[in-house]
Amino acid sequence: MALRYLFLLRSSWTRIVELAYWPIMQMIMWGFMTEFLLRSASPVLKAAGMLIAAVLLWDVMFRSNIGVAISFLEEMWSRNLAQLFASPLRPYEWALSLLTISLVRTLIGVLPAALLAIPLYNYSIFDMGLPLIAFFANLMIFGGAVGLAVSALILRYGMGAESLAWVGIFAIAPISGIYYPIDTLPHWLQTVAWALPSAAVFEGMRTVLADGVFRTDLFYRAILLNVVYMMAGLAIFLAVFRIARKRGLLLQAGE
Repeated sequence: MALRYLFLLRSSWTRIVELAYWPIMQMIMWGFMTEFLLRSASPVLKAAGMLIAAVLLWDVMFRSNIGVAISFLEEMWSRNLAQLFASPLRPYEWALSLLTISLVRTLIGVLPAALLAIPLYNYSIFDMGLPLIAFFANLMIFGGAVGLAVSALILRYGMGAESLAWVGIFAIAPISGIYYPIDTLPHWLQTVAWALPSAAVFEGMRTVLADGVFRTDLFYRAILLNVVYMMAGLAIFLAVFRIARKRGLLLQAGE
């Protein structure tokens, strides 16, 4: 299944361009905003590169979520679920293939934007070193877990719930502390935010960029939360698939 999605991606240059287009546009717009802020006399606005790093890492989370959801939706749009599961394919194997192609789609989308930031703004997110790998992996896992849960909801409630593929992850963004510290939020909302691995990742990113310190406590917190979220995402996906099979929804899925 993963190879099938790879061949589909490779055969369409428009899909590849679309994957890279939005991250590049985001990076360009926020990058020039950062350049403007850096010229300000205010010392508060001197956190060089922090905004660009936040944009790129947010795109990792978004792309990993949408990478799962779009591959799933393409099967729904083409009414291909019945054909897929007339084969020996197991639901968990399909879920793993969706996560695999999500990783590929995310790399195709984010890497060009990260590389373009070097000549445009003289900023390289790769200077973070090993912490960048930790941030990337945690956001990929969390985004993938959300993508599986959203895909399950679309399978259960039909194409009328298609917009959840985009809405779900954006609902999490305001409390993930992407562009601001978690303590900016109201006190009661901070408790909710700290239940998300993304909050720990973005707080850790700011610590690395501002102080040069990698907070292992935030890293371990993100890992533990991601284990919970990934298990929950897979459980929801597999449970809804069983319901869909019993109710004949696999044959009815489509536009």
